[in-house]
Amino acid sequence: MRGFDWSRLAVLAMAVGIQVAAQGAWGQTVVVNGRDADAAARPQAQTGPTTAGGTTISEKGRRAIVVSLVDHKLALVEDGRAIRIYPVAVGKASTPSPVGTFTIERRVVDPTYYHDGRVIPPGPHNPVGTRWMGLSIRGYGIHGTNAPGSIGKAASHGCIRMARADLEQLFSMVAVGDTVELIGTRNAETAQLFGDGATPAAATQPMVLAVKTAPGPVAGEAVTGSM
Repeated sequence: MRGFDWSRLAVLAMAVGIQVAAQGAWGQTVVVNGRDADAAARPQAQTGPTTAGGTTISEKGRRAIVVSLVDHKLALVEDGRAIRIYPVAVGKASTPSPVGTFTIERRVVDPTYYHDGRVIPPGPHNPVGTRWMGLSIRGYGIHGTNAPGSIGKAASHGCIRMARADLEQLFSMVAVGDTVELIGTRNAETAQLFGDGATPAAATQPMVLAVKTAPGPVAGEAVTGSM
């Protein structure tokens, strides 16, 4: 639309929900807007038990997410035990997923997707699906997809994609502050959770080495990364 001011649309979006803008290292700029599922209460991280690989579970009963980028699998871990395992899509070789230990910073229901002037509302064509769990490494998250055939492959721009039913189940079982560990090489922890794989010593996933950033985005705050 000629002459349309997209910044005005962004301001309007902020008035009705949470907005996360991401300008990616791969040249991708998007905005995710939707209902913040945790606006009323955000639990504070505390020290507590750990997973086999040392992932901190912030308090008793707190759950942690462990993703093996090599195995294309995600485990939901409670008290050191996997209680759910899901297939996922991870970053492809040209846009790999980050490696490190992060936390869930935002949980968004029915996000709206903005990219290069396109606005895609919640629905079957939305590329981030029905849920967004933004991580403390800015611009990256766990979300759905409109390309379900990519699940189980290295196919994303760096985020972790899940099938809709799996995503919505996981979303209901985690909270802001829960730990997310993205592992790029098979090790004792991934072997315990997912099995050894065919060639555990040689298997690695192209990776972005990352460190935890400052607390994640609030409404309208620009972030860097990839969707």
